[in-house]
This record gives sequence, C-alpha cells and structure tokens, in this order.
Amino acid sequence: MNFKTFIKAVGTGPKGNRDLSFEESFEAVSQILKQEPTQAQMGAFLIAWRVKLETNEEFKGAIKALNSFIKYKEVPDSLKLGYNFDGRDTNPYLFPLYEDILDNFFKKNSDIRRLNLVISGDFVQPTKNGISTKDIFTKFDKGQYLHYFDRVEYLQELSNLTTLRNEFGLRTAFNTVEKLLNPSLSEHGVCGAFHKPYVSKYLEMFKDDFKSITVIRGNEGDIEVFKDSKFWQKKDGEIKEYDFCLKDYGVSYSKVFENITLEENLNILRNYDDEILNLAKFNVALYLLFASRVDSLDEAWQRLN
Repeated sequence: MNFKTFIKAVGTGPKGNRDLSFEESFEAVSQILKQEPTQAQMGAFLIAWRVKLETNEEFKGAIKALNSFIKYKEVPDSLKLGYNFDGRDTNPYLFPLYEDILDNFFKKNSDIRRLNLVISGDFVQPTKNGISTKDIFTKFDKGQYLHYFDRVEYLQELSNLTTLRNEFGLRTAFNTVEKLLNPSLSEHGVCGAFHKPYVSKYLEMFKDDFKSITVIRGNEGDIEVFKDSKFWQKKDGEIKEYDFCLKDYGVSYSKVFENITLEENLNILRNYDDEILNLAKFNVALYLLFASRVDSLDEAWQRLN
C-alpha cells in the first residue's frame, strides 16, 4: 500500500482523520522499519499519528510489525524489565546492583525458582536527553542473573530510526511500545506508566507476549521506585491496584538530582551506601513478586533480609 494513504488517514484533521486497522498499522510500521518512505513522510506520519492518539488496535499492529523484525534469544526463567528508552535525568539507575542481591538471595533461598532479569538498551531517544540503560550496562561486566540486550543487535531497524526521532524531538508511538518488546521471550514483563490511562493499554497490548504483565508507577514514568507508589496487574479479567510504602520496609531515599550525569550515576553504583543498597533490594523484592517467585511483597522482603 502507498505510504501516503497512511499519512492521509491520520493527518488530515479532526474531521477527516480515521483510525488505522490492525493490518494497516502493521504495514505502515513495517514500511517505516524498512525505511521505504522518505524521511519527511515518516516524520509526518509519526507526528500526526501521535496527535490523533493511537488506538490499542493500532498499537497491536505496530507491535506485531516490530516483533517480525526482532532477532530473538530466549532467556528462560526471566522477567523483562521494561525501562524507558528516553533516558533518565533526576534519579540514578540501580539495576547493576541487582546482580549481587540476587546472587546472595538464591544462595539462601534455594527453594525459590531462579529469576533472571532482562534489560534492553539503545541510544537515548526523545524527549529527554538523559542517561540511557545502554550508557550504564556497557560499563559493567555481564553477570549470571542480569542479561543485557542491545537493540542495535536484536532490532537494528528500530535503532536506525534514532537520528530521525531526535530530529523532530517528540514522543511517538515507538516510545509507547518499545519498552516491552520481548527479544528474550521472557515469561513475565514489567513497565512503567506515569499516566493512568496507559495502565490498561499496556496490560491489553502485550497480553499475548507475556504470561503476566505488571505496570508500575516508578519515578520518571520508569520502573524503578524511589518513593511510595503503586502497581497494577490484571487478575481474572479485572485490573487490580496495589499500593506500597517504603517506610513500612525500613527503606528511605532522600537524594535529589537535577540532570544527573553518567559519572554521578556510576559513582553511586560503585560507592553505594546502605540507603541505596536497601532501595535496590526493595526493587528486587518487587520483581520477585511480579515474577511470581513469592506470594507477597512482605515475603520477598523478609527473604531478602
């Protein structure tokens, strides 16, 4: 199908716009990944599509297109940590600390099934200009529990759009769907959402890609938590909301950053204090719960300590 058809569908204004079908969304995104349209056409479509507001069916078509290009490498017994690709600027990444935390945990809790954590990364995407997961994981050795996937290797077609996306500097449909793509074929997935309407979207869009999905309100709309928050899961067809309070677990965090640098983040990870370590442990406790390794957050925390 001629790509101009898709531009006209989403970019002619409120009266003329229409939603794309699943098949049309699949075709449009496939053409973009192959870079068959011109740069101007791709940019016009992606911006107009975002302004129109993408439907769940359109997102599903986009996900299927992206999945068709992924080079998969299964990581058994794993939870996909769906970090945002637009970087981070007010809080440090904690995930390199999870390796030793999990190693110590499983030495003391041999009755719990192994849990691997999968983290994807790429060059930073719009709209922030912060630190990306790739900036961090390339500075640490691979461990036995943390598995890093570089998008340049598993989905180069999407990585190749980085320059274009940064040129127009706006969020697009890719920002929404890229975080929970599943190159590791993980059983479980978790992603962050800042706006509550996206909770149901994520739970619906990726229900066929994971055995279970959790959406959490982490800091900066990401998955790591630094303060009291909540998460959502779908059980028996109903979305359930669960709150948690850090002080109930003896965890506190008081640091404040503005535009944290890579050097500052690396220094925190290499010279962490008890406050940071406990915060990292609490996030691991959440992931043990999300991956059904424990029955409650209380159990996860007790076993970790």
